[in-house]
Parts: sequence; C-alpha cells; structure tokens
Amino acid sequence: MNAPRGAQTVLITGATDGLGKAAALLLAGRGYRVFAAGRSAEKRTQLDALAKEKNLPLETLEMDVCDDGSVQKAMASVYQRVGAIDVLINNAGFVQVGGVEDLRLEDWRRQFETNFFGVIRVTQAVLPRMRERRKGRILMMSSVSGFVTPPTQGAYSASKHAIEALSNALRHELYPFGIHTILIQPGYIMTGIQSTAMNLAQPYQEKFKTGPYASIYASYLGNATSTRAQSKTTPEDCARVMLKAIEAPRPKARYGVTPLATFAKWSKRLLTDSAADRIIRRRYGISCED
Repeated sequence: MNAPRGAQTVLITGATDGLGKAAALLLAGRGYRVFAAGRSAEKRTQLDALAKEKNLPLETLEMDVCDDGSVQKAMASVYQRVGAIDVLINNAGFVQVGGVEDLRLEDWRRQFETNFFGVIRVTQAVLPRMRERRKGRILMMSSVSGFVTPPTQGAYSASKHAIEALSNALRHELYPFGIHTILIQPGYIMTGIQSTAMNLAQPYQEKFKTGPYASIYASYLGNATSTRAQSKTTPEDCARVMLKAIEAPRPKARYGVTPLATFAKWSKRLLTDSAADRIIRRRYGISCED
C-alpha cells in the first residue's frame, strides 16, 4: 500500500502503548511507513508481531527520549532506512501524581526530562533535515492539563504547559520552512498511563492517606475513577484526530480530543479565573478551613 502523498514516513515516540500505539497502527494501515519508538523490548516485540500479522509498513525501534545516545542511535537507524522523516509525533510521556509540597525534586526532574526535555531532544534531531527539505509536520501531544491544572497534577500540568509554550514558539520559528507544529490536546482517555501513574505514586501512599492534603488526594482518586468509568473516547479516536491533523491541507494549531477537552477550552475562554477556580474546588471538595 502506498503512503498518502506528502506524509510518507512517520516517527512516533512512546509508540508501543496507548495513544502512540493506536496512532502507529492507524497510520500504518493508511499506508504510512511508521517507525514506532519505545523503551520496552517486550512491547516492541509484540507490536512488531502484530504489524507482521497484519502486513503493515510498521517497524519498531529502541529509543529512550531521556538519553542523547539512544535518540541519536535511533535517528541514525531511521535515516539509514528512509533518508527523511515527514511527520514526527512527540507522544512519549507519563503522569506524576502528587502535591507540589509532597513531590521530591527528583520526581519533578524525571517528569520534565521525559515530557519536556525528551520532546526537545527528539525534535532537535529531526529539524535539520526537515528544514533542508522545507516540509514536515510535528505533532505535540499536550493535554487538557496543558491549560487547566487540577490539584495533585502540578508536575504533569507544568510539563504540558511547557509543551504548549514550546509549540507556540516552534510554530512561528518553523513557518518560513514550511513545517507545521500542531498541538493535540486530549482529555481523559483510558490507556496504560493511569496505572503507571499509580505505580509511580506508591512512595506517597502514606501521605495520600494521612498527610495535610489527604482529602484532596481522596477526591482526586475518586474523580479519576468516575471519569474513567464515564469516558467513551478511545485511543483509536485520538489517533483519528492525529490523522486529520497530518492530512489537513492547512492544519489548525490545536486539535482537542474528547468532550472534556472542548468543555475545558471554552471554559478557559469564557470564565473568569475565580469562576473556574470555584468549579475545580467544588469538584475536588476543596474548602477554606477555619
């Protein structure tokens, strides 16, 4: 199957699970040649087997976005095979749950090393050739948390706020070179990222139960459970939005995914900060103590 014109080769980070995997399979099914990058050898093997079974133009490669050598090695491997990348999807990331006071600095650094510096590392690796060819698209996986910050999500939201700013700068800087920078802003979608977040929060379980923010943690966990049960949007739905952004003749700067993303976007525009704060505090049962 031939790739659609103008988007022949796609590199996706964090592509062996969740939203990245869904995008890799959908795009390969459309005929794009997909390089699905990830750290887990087991997950790469499983995805390679699935691609082979379905006869898809998809192959995985090892890449740790937090490691310069790993990124350079992976990029060299891709360029040896295809010579150019038409679309980069910066998808690798995780959620660190915890209050600002509770989280250790090492947790903050790890959050930003993956979600922000990892994005810069991979983007810088692809830009020289994109500029030379004067074409390309870079999709940045942001989040509703990139513009609305709930309690216990300070680290994750801060990293996604940073991605929003980075994307805004790139959108202007790369405009003369015909390269589009596009933000994808999902709301709540069930993937493995939720269970990973809970595993990473294990060192804070005692604070979750007895610390000064225990009631807020309890509300967060309750809200996460209820939202998970109500969410109807799938990773495949998100992948279709990414495909739309890739194939649009004139892509938008931002694409929201899920009804929550649409609601949050308009609330941010229409509500005052105090009104938005009241909604969040009511949702999380936060009140002023005497």
